[in-house]
Amino acid sequence: IDPITVLDLQRLIRHLKKEGFGILITDHNVRDTLKITDRASIIKDGKVLASGDPASLASDPLVRQVYLGEEFEL
Repeated sequence: IDPITVLDLQRLIRHLKKEGFGILITDHNVRDTLKITDRASIIKDGKVLASGDPASLASDPLVRQVYLGEEFEL
């Protein structure tokens, strides 16, 4: 998705969140997705590797090693 559409979707998701809706997002663009989520799960090989708030996932050593990479920053 192009960057303008990403921003539009983020605004829409934030609005729906304020209205009390829960939203399930599946996306490989983890940096943008973690910016708008309260909780997330990292799935590897069909299994949940870790779940939690974005800061916890970004600092989890296993998540960084297996999925995000050591240089990942929110």
